[in-house]
Amino acid sequence: MLIRIDPGSGVAIYDQIATSVRADAIRGRLRPGDRLPAARELAEALEVNIHTVLRAYQDLRDEGLIDLRRGRGAVATDAAGRAGALLDGVRALVADARRAGVASPTLISLIREEYTA
Repeated sequence: MLIRIDPGSGVAIYDQIATSVRADAIRGRLRPGDRLPAARELAEALEVNIHTVLRAYQDLRDEGLIDLRRGRGAVATDAAGRAGALLDGVRALVADARRAGVASPTLISLIREEYTA
């Protein structure tokens, strides 16, 4: 698992970490039962505060994508496998939106609206 961040992007570092983990799950690089790097190790590797990594892990836990257990660390749940199954549908949706001339912000807005409905 390769987690990259861009400190100058304007997006919170914890959000970049969580987004990277989500992307790995969707692309099948993170499977149920896989362990994520220990928070301390990841913080050192990325040269960020450990609390930043823990915030990302807590967000992923709240989404059900990982399980956090003392002594076991962060482990991908079955939701990681289910997220990967969505990739083909997302690709098809994006392709349909492009063909229809729907701009990316509009598509994202539609998805947010529908998801909360």
